[in-house]
Amino acid sequence: MSTQTGHSLWPLVLYFFLAIATAMGMIGVSFFLGQRHRERETGQPYESGIVATGTARIRFDVKFYMVAMFFVVFDLESLFIFSWAVAVREAGWAGYIEVLIFIAVLAAALVYLWRMGALDWASGKTAKER
Repeated sequence: MSTQTGHSLWPLVLYFFLAIATAMGMIGVSFFLGQRHRERETGQPYESGIVATGTARIRFDVKFYMVAMFFVVFDLESLFIFSWAVAVREAGWAGYIEVLIFIAVLAAALVYLWRMGALDWASGKTAKER
């Protein structure tokens, strides 16, 4: 590693160690200065002012998780398209063609999910089962 590269990296290394030291310091201070509660009520779950009833191990339908995953995937793809839109002039025609292919693949994935019944909440069966 050249000396010029080593000189340009020292602020990053210093910042890294300061961040780690700050986090460890805050955890240490809270450990020594924090309150210690041993009451029975302290260990019970409490959410939004509502006392918990029943078990927390309720089974949810897998469609809730599928919709959440679809949202994350397609939301992330919209982030990629937004970043392309910011740099559209620098990307030129090649970037335009690439984003068209990207959007076509996304549309194909959406059509596939739709045809498979992954987005169908009305019935319990997928398109393959019908």
